[in-house]
Amino acid sequence: MKTHRIAAIPGDGIGVPVTDAALAVAAASGAQLEVTRFDWSCETYLATGAMMPADGIETLRGFDAIFLGAVGWPARVPDSVSLHGLLLPIRKTFAQYASVRPHRLLPGVEGPLRTSGFDILCVRENTEGEYSGAGGRVHVGTPDEVAVETAIFTRAGVERILRFGFEQARRRQGRLASVTKSNAQKHTMVFWDEMTEAIAAEYSDVEVTRIHIDAMCARMVMAPESLDVVVASNLFGDILTDLGAAIQGGLGFAASANINPERSAPSMFEPVHGSAPDIAHLGIASPIAAIWSAAMMLEHLGEAEAAARIMAALEATTTRGIGVTPGKDRTDTITKAVLTAL
Repeated sequence: MKTHRIAAIPGDGIGVPVTDAALAVAAASGAQLEVTRFDWSCETYLATGAMMPADGIETLRGFDAIFLGAVGWPARVPDSVSLHGLLLPIRKTFAQYASVRPHRLLPGVEGPLRTSGFDILCVRENTEGEYSGAGGRVHVGTPDEVAVETAIFTRAGVERILRFGFEQARRRQGRLASVTKSNAQKHTMVFWDEMTEAIAAEYSDVEVTRIHIDAMCARMVMAPESLDVVVASNLFGDILTDLGAAIQGGLGFAASANINPERSAPSMFEPVHGSAPDIAHLGIASPIAAIWSAAMMLEHLGEAEAAARIMAALEATTTRGIGVTPGKDRTDTITKAVLTAL
């Protein structure tokens, strides 16, 4: 049996306990893991002036996968610093261009829509688009100050994320919704629409819908069961997946994977929720999203049976009513219940 080398970055706040929970469950799943912990966080920044060491990226490159808890402590370190100092460099350097986020209700969880008939896979472009970081500010602090943020869409970047989305749809229900705002953004989003149409010709077995971001937000609320795979740019995908988390019961249930489909570098797995400093000391953070993310990590590593066992244990736990209400059950209570079910 292969041993997988995992780099664990618990990060800040609730990232630490949910990472501990997720790795404990992963270790009990039957997969062989060798975990190395890196305590890179906002505390690291305050102590050293950097979110991670100068050789941090090269250190991570030798691992099979990265597991991230959550990063950020805005009262002490601006989010723009923590995000651009750790998370975004990892995603971009390792070409983790496909952010994959599943949205469905676990058994026993009642979402705000009072419906359970949806199973949505959101595929978000993860390395360029609106989060490219191109731009700047001039005349700072004066009445003439100007801030420019330029979205970068490359043919290679758009084509590869669309192809990834089409492949996911082909493996699932054969339906893909491509999200843009091409009626208002006549360059980048029209380009995205044109690329969608061109690639769709190669996937005659996939039903394709092109839809604007505002209409998609409404559809995810009004008719989520009509959706299968949703593919969107960095910004639109970010917004839609928070909406997806809401309809599946909250951020405590929202798992994610940052995938390098070519496997030329490690992929990274993380719960969608942030570090939640306001509840970090209370011991009530739900580890479900982190545990779900660990299952996605094992599946990516070829440990499909171990991943399936984790998901079955999660579902058995929520079926018993444990972890279904945010803040009701303690982190260790949910973790022990999943381990028992496992």
